[in-house]
Amino acid sequence: MSFATKSSSNVCPSDDWLKDILKHTPIEDDGPFVARVSQDSLCIICKGARNLCGKTRCPIIVKVHYFSKSVPLLSTQDIAGMSPPSVFIGRVGYPNVYVGPLVPPVREDTSIYDLPEQWFGKSIDEIVGFRSLLVRGKHRVNVANVFDGGKIFEATRELALADNSVDMELNLTKKPRGSLFLDDDVQPFGPSAPIRDMRVGNARYERHIEKAYYDTDLKSTNAVLELYDKGVIVTKIQKAFSVGAFGLEKNRRLVPTRWSITAVDDILSKSLREQVKTFPEINEYRVYESVYLDNVFEILMIPDKYSYESMEAWYPGTVWNPAGKNVAIFSDWEGNNGRTTYASIGGCYYSARLATCELLVKERRQATVVVLREARPGYIMPVGVWQVRENVRNAMRQKPFLFKTLPEALQHVSTRFEIPLGRWIRQSELLKRALYQKKMSDFFS
Repeated sequence: MSFATKSSSNVCPSDDWLKDILKHTPIEDDGPFVARVSQDSLCIICKGARNLCGKTRCPIIVKVHYFSKSVPLLSTQDIAGMSPPSVFIGRVGYPNVYVGPLVPPVREDTSIYDLPEQWFGKSIDEIVGFRSLLVRGKHRVNVANVFDGGKIFEATRELALADNSVDMELNLTKKPRGSLFLDDDVQPFGPSAPIRDMRVGNARYERHIEKAYYDTDLKSTNAVLELYDKGVIVTKIQKAFSVGAFGLEKNRRLVPTRWSITAVDDILSKSLREQVKTFPEINEYRVYESVYLDNVFEILMIPDKYSYESMEAWYPGTVWNPAGKNVAIFSDWEGNNGRTTYASIGGCYYSARLATCELLVKERRQATVVVLREARPGYIMPVGVWQVRENVRNAMRQKPFLFKTLPEALQHVSTRFEIPLGRWIRQSELLKRALYQKKMSDFFS
C-alpha cells in the first residue's frame, strides 16, 4: 500500500498510523489503494482512535474495513461481474473527460449497488460496502463525441440505458487502483484503471428511455419530464442524461455525473413548482419530519404563495464543517418567481425542492416551504445528494404535525433540534419574512 499527502510537493512523515491499521488486512504494499492525508489533518494526531474530529466513528476506519474486504476480488486486470448497471462520467479535464462502467466482481443481481431509491434505511456500512466493490473503468472521450466516441463509449452508453443488471467483462491496462482520500468531500468509491477492452452482455433497455434515445427531435428537458411522468425513477433518468442520451441530435453532449444529477433534479422540480403555483394555498402550518444517517430533517410548510428555502446546519467535524469550532449554517432561497443563479449549497437544494414539490403536486396545494437539516456527528462521511432527496421524500410520506400559528410550529421544530431556534431564524430569509413582514391582508383582518 502506498501513502501520499494531498499535496505532492510535501511528504507527510506522520501517516505510519495508517500502516498499523492496515497491517492486519490483506492489502499489500503494491495493492489497489493509496491513502492520502493533508499535513494539517487531525487524522494524523487522532490515528482513528480519539474522535478528535467530533464524529461518532472514524470514517477512514470504516472505508479501510470494506476496501480490505474487496482486495482479494480485485487482484487482476480482468474484472467479470454484473454491473448494476452503472456508469460514471468524470468532470476532471472537461471537455475531455473519463467515462466508463462501474463493475463489481460479483456474479449475482447487483442492482441495489447503484439504486439510491432503495437505500433509505440502510447503514453507512452497507452503502460503503456497495460502493467499495464497484470497479471504475476509465476511457477518455470528448463530451461532444456522443455518436462517434468509439467502441468503449458505445458499450458504456448501453449500460446507462439498461433496465437490469448486465453481465460484463472489463479488461484493464493494469490492476485497478483507488484512493482512500482522507477528506470529507469524497464519496466512498471503489478502485479504477484505464480500459483496454470491455464486453457487455445482453442489456435489456428501459423501454421509455430507449424511445427517448432514438427520438433525436425531442429536446432533453422534454425527454426528462416525459420519462418522469411515465414512472421512470430519477436515478435511471440521471444515468441516461449523463451519457448524452437525450436532446436534439446536434446538441447532445456527455454530462459529468455530478452535474447530471443536479440537472435532472432541477428540471423536474422546476416543472413541478410551476404546477404547484396554480393550486390553492394550504390552510394550516405543517411540520414534516425524517431522521436518517444522523441527519435530522424538519420541513415547515406555511400557508402562503409558493416560495422555497433550504437550510443546512453542520456540526464541527462533520462533512462540510471539518475544521470549525462552532455549528455552521448555510442556506439558499427563492421567491415565487424562482431563482436565476446556482444555489450555493449545491445539489442538495434541488433534490429537497423536488421531494417537497412532489407532495404538493400530489395534494394539488401550494405553500411556502422551508427545509431545515441538522447534520450531526453520526453522519461520518458524504454518501451523495440522494440522501437528501430520499430523506425529504420519507418525511413527505409521514403524517404531518398541524398547527394554527407559525410560532406554535416553530416551537415544535425547536424541540427536535439541538441548535437554538434563534440561529435558524437569523439565517433564514423566509422565516424572517413570515414572522416580521406584514401583509396587506393583516390590515383588513
